[in-house]
Amino acid sequence: MRVVMVNEFGGPETLTVVERPEPRPGPADLVVRVEAVGVNFRDVMVRRGAYPGMPAPPLPVGVEGAGLVTEVGSDVTEFAVGDRVAWADVDGSYAETVKIPEASAVRVPAKVSAQQAAAVLAQGLTVHYLVTSVWPIAGGDSALVLSAAGGVGRLLTQALTARGTRVLAVVSSETKATYARSAGAERVLVGYDEIAAAARDFTEGRGVDVVFDSVAGEGFPSSLASVRPRGCVVLYGASNGEPPLLDVRQLGLSGSVFLTRPRLADFVTTRAEMLERSAELFRWLADGVIDLHIGATYALDAAGAAHKALESRATVGKLVLHP
Repeated sequence: MRVVMVNEFGGPETLTVVERPEPRPGPADLVVRVEAVGVNFRDVMVRRGAYPGMPAPPLPVGVEGAGLVTEVGSDVTEFAVGDRVAWADVDGSYAETVKIPEASAVRVPAKVSAQQAAAVLAQGLTVHYLVTSVWPIAGGDSALVLSAAGGVGRLLTQALTARGTRVLAVVSSETKATYARSAGAERVLVGYDEIAAAARDFTEGRGVDVVFDSVAGEGFPSSLASVRPRGCVVLYGASNGEPPLLDVRQLGLSGSVFLTRPRLADFVTTRAEMLERSAELFRWLADGVIDLHIGATYALDAAGAAHKALESRATVGKLVLHP
């Protein structure tokens, strides 16, 4: 079977398709024929050597996908050959066949396609924990969403507005502004230079209740300046690089602001929590609470082109590979 590897840290050209033996399951594993693979910015960071804890290359790439179970280990109890499953955190998912722990798999409902499942699970679970656990949204809240036309941002905007939240979306182009509005954003700011002023104007000078920032970088202080006293800044990504070091006294000077840097892994710590979140996420999808926008699909051997597109920041929605 074919699998995409990073042979050395660097640009998209370092992604190479190689032949590997078909995996065999351990006692608690599933072997899955991959039908669709989600492309995430984490994959880009792994390829660059910028993701924490990565060993030296060669490395397999990708963590998210969906497919059909072809073999099960002797101790597997939840799944059988022929079941449709998806996963969000299994290294080496850019492949034709993967071995995944039973504990990492979730069942895909009949109304959800493999492409939808692969496109929604990692980012959708992130959205789910953000709006239900990190900052439980109440009707009438106001939120600032950065990168609101991206894979997570557009889903997050939909989930927020479905819960009665007013959303100020920030995007990088007029084209992306259209997608943010279609997701329910009440107002859209094109460009990242006047974020704090736009947030104050949006809330009649008060500041938004919560900021969802996946961009960070040198512009991160604008997020702190956009939130109301005792509001919350949720830094859940860093596509522009990690933010400058923060003097924690600034949180008090900004109005006793809460700041959190959550990770998905800490919000699916039990099997029950994973199943509960994924089941509700798939219900959102089936019921139309969220709708997916697949920005583009690529063959497995075009994974480098997918990474190049994602890094260009010109993409809208989710990119998907099809082995």
